[in-house]
Amino acid sequence: MLIVLYFLLILRVGRCTDDLIFETKTVGVGDDVTLKCPRPKSLNQETLFWIRLVSGNFPEVLGGTYSFDYNYVNKTPRFTAKQEPGTFLVVISKTQRSDTGGYYCVKVDQLHMIFLKTTFLRVKGPEPDITAIIQDPPSDPLHPGDSVTLQCSVFTDSDNKTCPADHSVFWFRAGSNETHPSVVYARGNSGDECERSREALAPQKCVYSFSKNVDSSDAGTYYCAVATCGEILFGDGAKLNIEGNCIF
Repeated sequence: MLIVLYFLLILRVGRCTDDLIFETKTVGVGDDVTLKCPRPKSLNQETLFWIRLVSGNFPEVLGGTYSFDYNYVNKTPRFTAKQEPGTFLVVISKTQRSDTGGYYCVKVDQLHMIFLKTTFLRVKGPEPDITAIIQDPPSDPLHPGDSVTLQCSVFTDSDNKTCPADHSVFWFRAGSNETHPSVVYARGNSGDECERSREALAPQKCVYSFSKNVDSSDAGTYYCAVATCGEILFGDGAKLNIEGNCIF
């Protein structure tokens, strides 16, 4: 995000705006969207560019053209920048949530940069219906050879469900000597673990369990992760301390 703000400051300081147009657009995931910029004709050899700034990425030039009529088309798998009468437009095909950001149409005349239009594009997708993920750590001390069951309670607002598919549950373990967490168990949602409260507007509760016999190498923090709506949501984790094994 700092890169985006820094770049914006570089562009804005000492530059001009020529009746700058600002707009916002909201589209759904998978929609096609067309952004248009005025292309006034000029006797000078001016150039126009569409630049996009997406949080976490470097600025990206989507295409360029001249102020006079020019038939060249800038085309990539999802972006097409081209002229139409009096306009310079960019078409984004099959929008993704990662396309959310600022889109700037800029005119360059020799050493002068002029902002013609700014569009903030928001790509809205299904929102997770999960309201909480709760993990309860084991209350009794563990020894090598003991059996332990970890539970993860997932609360969902099924009345506001917008994702077509059910969620999937994964268990990750972060050990003391491991750089990255490792997947130890995965399962889909069969619906057998879920119960619906009789109270009106109460969330649905699904309880997922993971059992195993532990040894000293199983010490660590176990995280329940739920994949839904293209996102992964994590619980707070449950720490397993096995006597005779130290965790730092």
